[in-house]
Amino acid sequence: MPAQAPRPNPARQARTTLLACLGLVAFMVGLSFAFVPLYNLFCKATGYDGTPLVGSAPTGPASDARMTVHFDTNVQAGLPWRFVAETPRVEARLGETQTVFFRVTNTATVPTTGIAAFNVQPALMGGFFVKIQCFCFNEQTLQPGETMDFPVVFYIEPAARTDPNTAAYSEMTLSYSYFASKNGQPTAALATPAGTTRAN
Repeated sequence: MPAQAPRPNPARQARTTLLACLGLVAFMVGLSFAFVPLYNLFCKATGYDGTPLVGSAPTGPASDARMTVHFDTNVQAGLPWRFVAETPRVEARLGETQTVFFRVTNTATVPTTGIAAFNVQPALMGGFFVKIQCFCFNEQTLQPGETMDFPVVFYIEPAARTDPNTAAYSEMTLSYSYFASKNGQPTAALATPAGTTRAN
């Protein structure tokens, strides 16, 4: 009489399935947390999605070609700051270092903390716009009525004129938006009308 195969244990099968599902969930959660910094690193390294490159001073000679760089400044609801560029635009020679200052003023009666994000439009110019110094992603705390000036030092790679995707561009925009910092204090006091307001 042939030996009977052992009968499957339903409890063990359920436990194995549960552990496999929990492992998959843990992997997916870990992957979601890792995706954002990995994506940011990719954008910074390639200029993808309008993310300017970060680098040092240009190594080659400047080109006679020029590009108009517009500066767009915005303050998001929840941060009582006035935020402007010293000039609305510059005519930049490709390959030549430019410095532009941005001024922020806390119009509230309490200390407030903000952090700036940025992007470049057209997005394809992100791969040719190189920031040497920038105040973006640095948390700043301003006292009531305090004003600070922050420099942005940059250049545009001359290769923007030889790349068929960007050769026709004569203008671009560097856009900054200040947000109330999640860790800034006192966040409860930052009451402004709803919606995004452009600083003047």
